[in-house]
Amino acid sequence: MEVENLKRKYEERKDEIKKRLQEFKSVLNESDERIFAELAFCLCTPQSKATTCWKAVASLVNNNFLYSGSESDIRPFLNSVRFGDNKSKWIVEAREKFTSDNKIQIKNLLNNFSDEVKLREWLVENIKGLGMKESSHFLRNIGLGDNLAILDRHILKNLVEYGAIKEIPKNLNKKNYLEIEKKMKEFANEIGIPFDELDLLFWSEETGIIFK
Repeated sequence: MEVENLKRKYEERKDEIKKRLQEFKSVLNESDERIFAELAFCLCTPQSKATTCWKAVASLVNNNFLYSGSESDIRPFLNSVRFGDNKSKWIVEAREKFTSDNKIQIKNLLNNFSDEVKLREWLVENIKGLGMKESSHFLRNIGLGDNLAILDRHILKNLVEYGAIKEIPKNLNKKNYLEIEKKMKEFANEIGIPFDELDLLFWSEETGIIFK
């Protein structure tokens, strides 16, 4: 019965979900700065509300600090985000990683990868503050993560509730992450809901909105 309820909720929300995913895909056609804003957003999200993080990043953009500000410039804008000291540092380090000839050039890297799984691995290994979840989130938000799971607490809770996994692991290391991602794909296939759409469906179940 629970799965049938999930399918019903999907039917109610699928148009909105599909529209949101199309919006994500359009981001890749925008500027390098716009794409970097999504990266900064995902660096801010661990243990913080997504809506709060996006407001912080938008404020940084509006005040001309995201693309050129120092750690001390950025830090006050992250007062509502947990671990703001670390995250302001990570934003600056990531920006430096993607800056060439005094310009942010993140698209060059993205275009070098034809495999989103390998691109995620590169991000995890090279961008401090981006784990498996945050890298998956970033790639989904720019339209490159159709086959990647964003295993935050909302998603894990729902996967347990609907029987896709037995329990939330105490330690979500890379091995556990990939195993659960595979089980989520199998579950999505079994119930006939596209994998990338299932993520937003679960997220909207928990928060009441389809955000990012």
